[in-house]
Amino acid sequence: MDRISLIFNRLIQPLRRRVMLMVSRAVIKVVNDAGGIQKLQIVGYDGELLEGVERLQEYGLTSVPLGNAEAVATAVGGNRSHTIVIAVDDRRFRLKNLAPGEVALYDDLGQKVHLKRDGILIETGQPSGVTVNAPAATVNSDAVTTNATDVTVNAAKAVINSDEIHLGAEGGQPIARVGDLVEVASGSSAGQWPIVSGSDKVRAG
Repeated sequence: MDRISLIFNRLIQPLRRRVMLMVSRAVIKVVNDAGGIQKLQIVGYDGELLEGVERLQEYGLTSVPLGNAEAVATAVGGNRSHTIVIAVDDRRFRLKNLAPGEVALYDDLGQKVHLKRDGILIETGQPSGVTVNAPAATVNSDAVTTNATDVTVNAAKAVINSDEIHLGAEGGQPIARVGDLVEVASGSSAGQWPIVSGSDKVRAG
């Protein structure tokens, strides 16, 4: 190798090293989710331990990965002291065998929201079940104050498979079914009488 090539290689060696270290695989060890940007402790090349690494997430989506999840880390300008995480995956819990075009949210407990080709599937096996919070809100428009609609469901048919349904919150206003005794307060039929007919559908009007 001639002298000029030797000098050139020495000059570009730091740049070459920085380029090689710009993108790397890493393993997440600790997650700090308290701040505006999530910060991680990760282990990278040859056991390199990096603290306070910022994780950039997509707007509108956020998650707290478990320890030993895998990440892609990039060193800004090749500077390992300014490393950020741009992607996180966890092969232990990722949903598999989705159809092309499908999308899903999932966690390590088996809960998921799956946008399938033929509809949307929501699953949870946790004690709290699924809760939809949509309290009435005051809406001011053109000096007119109204209460916003809580929840609107537009469907040709709604089917609920449940052994117990509460209307008006748990312990709310009771309802009667076929076979239940209802209290007639006055008239010649005063007393308790069973409901003998009804419908398995709730219809408008």
